[in-house]
Amino acid sequence: MPAGTRPRNNRRPPLRVTVGHNGRVTHIGRAVLAIGVAASVLVSGCVSTVAGTAVRAGKAGPPVDVPPLKESQLNGVLLTIGELNGIVGSTQMKVTASMEQMTDHSNSVSDPDCLGAIYGAEEPVYAGTGWAAVRDQVVREPNQDNEHWVEQTVVLYPSADKAQKFFNDSTSTWKACSGSSISVDDGESTYLWRLDDATAKDNLTTQMTTQEEANGWGCQHALSAVSNLTVETWACGYSISDEAATMANEMVANAAK
Repeated sequence: MPAGTRPRNNRRPPLRVTVGHNGRVTHIGRAVLAIGVAASVLVSGCVSTVAGTAVRAGKAGPPVDVPPLKESQLNGVLLTIGELNGIVGSTQMKVTASMEQMTDHSNSVSDPDCLGAIYGAEEPVYAGTGWAAVRDQVVREPNQDNEHWVEQTVVLYPSADKAQKFFNDSTSTWKACSGSSISVDDGESTYLWRLDDATAKDNLTTQMTTQEEANGWGCQHALSAVSNLTVETWACGYSISDEAATMANEMVANAAK
C-alpha cells in the first residue's frame, strides 16, 4: 500500500492509527519511495475536510491487440496529478515519491505469502517473473492531515505472456489471502490489516483492505494486465470504493494509446 519522497523503507500500507482524535498514516504499498532517502514516512494529524469523491467508473477489461511497449513509454502510462485528484475527489494531492526499482518488505509482514496483497512492487513478489522495468509513484495531500494516499505502479515484461502470468499468479495469491488479518511491523509499532475477498473480472482484480481500529481507514488495491505490462494501484482514505479500479482502467487505456 502506498507514500512522498519516499525513503527506502517508507513503502508500507497506508496505515492510519488512532491517537486520541488524531491519526497516523504510514503507507504499505510501495508508495512513497525516493531512492536513497531515509526511513518511513509517518503522517499524523486531525482529518481535514475534502470535497466530495468523484469516481469515474471505467469498464474493466484491457483493450485487445495493444503492441508491446518499451521502457521509454512507461511514464506515459502513469496518470497525471490532475487525473488522480479527480478520481479520489481531492484538489490538493501532490507527488511525494517516485522510483524505478522494487523494494523488499517481506520481513515486515506476519505472512510473507501475502506480501503481494499488502505491498506493491515488492522484489520477492516479482522475482522470477522476468520483469524488465518499473515506474512507481506515491501521491497524497502535502500536509499532515492528508485525507488520501494513492500509489500507481507500472511494470514492463519481455512479453505479454509473462505479464499475464504475473497477473494470474497474483490473483490467485490475493484470493488465497482473502479473509486474513496481516500484521505489519514498521519498526516502531505493529498494525493489523484485514483483507476482504478478492474479485477478478475482465482481467481486473480488486481487493479492499482495512486497517483495524483506525476509524475506517482503508484501501482498494487493483491489478490489471495489458500487452507486456501490468498496472497496480492503491487508493486509500476513509470512504474508498472503486477508485483504485478506476485508476487501473485508465492506466490500461493510456497504454493502448
